[in-house]
Amino acid sequence: MWKKSTLRNKGKSDRSKLIDRLDRVFSEYIRLRDSFKTQSGFYFRCISCGQIKPYEDADCGHYVNRGHMSTRFSEDNCHAQCRSCNRFDEGNIYNYRRGLVAKIGEGRVLLLEGKKHAACKLGEFELKAMIEEYKKKVKLLKEEKGWKKK
Repeated sequence: MWKKSTLRNKGKSDRSKLIDRLDRVFSEYIRLRDSFKTQSGFYFRCISCGQIKPYEDADCGHYVNRGHMSTRFSEDNCHAQCRSCNRFDEGNIYNYRRGLVAKIGEGRVLLLEGKKHAACKLGEFELKAMIEEYKKKVKLLKEEKGWKKK
């Protein structure tokens, strides 16, 4: 009867709706970026616990939590993370940091930690541009990795 997205966005401002759309496309990009293909399908390695799990079990985990807009859509801040670590272990933040340092280096992690308190308010124009940019990146990654809809 009602579309899910209509109910979810009821009463939200246009900017909030754009942030929700960007969250979805950005999350898909991060999960695809951090996945790899095998003969039996797509998998990822959790940034926190290191386990290899099916793509369907991936979340877009944030090192600096999503409440900080200055790092919310930072590719250095977001990585594929298993649902267990992301949702039930408060992000497994100690091991997330260890995995992050191994992946991007201590210097970039320190910059990310310092950036979280920077003021950042993305306007509708910037949000729309970022949505389009990440849609293109998702499409390109799907082509590069041979992603096929089931």
